[in-house]
Amino acid sequence: MVGLVFRSGEEMGPPWLKPMLRTSFFISCPVHAELTKNECNLYCLDCMGPALCSYCHSFHKDHHVVQIRRSSYHNVIRVSEVSKFIDISGVQTYIINSAKIVFLNERPQQRPGKGVTNTCQICGRSLLDSFRFCSLGCKLGGMKRDPELSFALKPKPNKELMMGSESDDSSTPKKMRRGMEDPFDEDTHQNAREGISPGTPPNVNYRISRRKGIPHRAPPF
Repeated sequence: MVGLVFRSGEEMGPPWLKPMLRTSFFISCPVHAELTKNECNLYCLDCMGPALCSYCHSFHKDHHVVQIRRSSYHNVIRVSEVSKFIDISGVQTYIINSAKIVFLNERPQQRPGKGVTNTCQICGRSLLDSFRFCSLGCKLGGMKRDPELSFALKPKPNKELMMGSESDDSSTPKKMRRGMEDPFDEDTHQNAREGISPGTPPNVNYRISRRKGIPHRAPPF
């Protein structure tokens, strides 16, 4: 099963990961050598065989196939593809051509740059502070030292459990839910129906209009 994590001695990871990391990519396909655009940049996680070209892909339509890319002469894979099958937490990601990627194998440095405070725990490449490894291969090697590391995907929250309280509330009759709420007296419910908050006096206009008196003529002299 694709993405299944297994343990064998001190090693831990999906069965296709090691074969993929060891595979040679970007070579001419030996099966379709006479055709153009026969570069092998695909890998089938189900078959775990050699790299595939675009013509080979037609024989793996129902399989899980990922595409390998190149950056600075190193093999990379897009996070959007590989994260469907394994947990890549702890591995530093990069942005290349507007896509987030991770490197497949280690890229050791002779010495880190100035001001570097964090390096890959396996090959010593400079990293951002929030990461531990520079590649999938380095994380795989780190599992021999840290048994807490894993490529296993974390289970997603169960939507049914998250919506359980809502469904329970919706299944409760309205009369029962009203009784479960804060108790209001009948006057309060009557006021609520009339749009008046409890304790709010009625809006009465106390201004009294006075009619002007009838003018009287002055008595004759």
